[in-house]
Amino acid sequence: MILIAIGANLPSRDGTTPVETCEAAVAAIRAIPGLSFVALSYWYRTKAIPDSSQPDYCNGMIRMSGEIEPATLLRKLQDIETRFGRERSSPNAARTLDIDIIDMDGVVRATPDPVLPHPRAHQRAFVLRPLLDVASVWRHPVLRQNVITLLAELPPQSIEPWHDEGERRGK
Repeated sequence: MILIAIGANLPSRDGTTPVETCEAAVAAIRAIPGLSFVALSYWYRTKAIPDSSQPDYCNGMIRMSGEIEPATLLRKLQDIETRFGRERSSPNAARTLDIDIIDMDGVVRATPDPVLPHPRAHQRAFVLRPLLDVASVWRHPVLRQNVITLLAELPPQSIEPWHDEGERRGK
């Protein structure tokens, strides 16, 4: 089980909205050779962490399967981010696209990049809530807690289903 978080809170240079960028990123991830698509979460609207005046994020999770080295997958995901205008300025800066590997078949590693599981995944509702959509039985490989327990133990964080202005609810 390969879990990949996707998020964006800035429009791209061509005016593509964050949710449109996230959907396009899903298509790009699905095209990575050697991987197979399993599931995609709903999209969620979240506030920036740490709290700031940035626009809200669109966040989701894609579940893939297959055989790929973690460093190779990271490189391919960073190439996708770059294609969509990601600029790596300062930590926690607003961005056109952010893609993170959350877990790869329960592998635990501190070095080299990527660190697995993602070191802050268990602290963030914007990771755990979409993860619940695609892998409800997932257990954190280090903490040995399931996603429902991890979500329940979080301090309050703003997260709600993503609805574009003008979009009908329940669509």
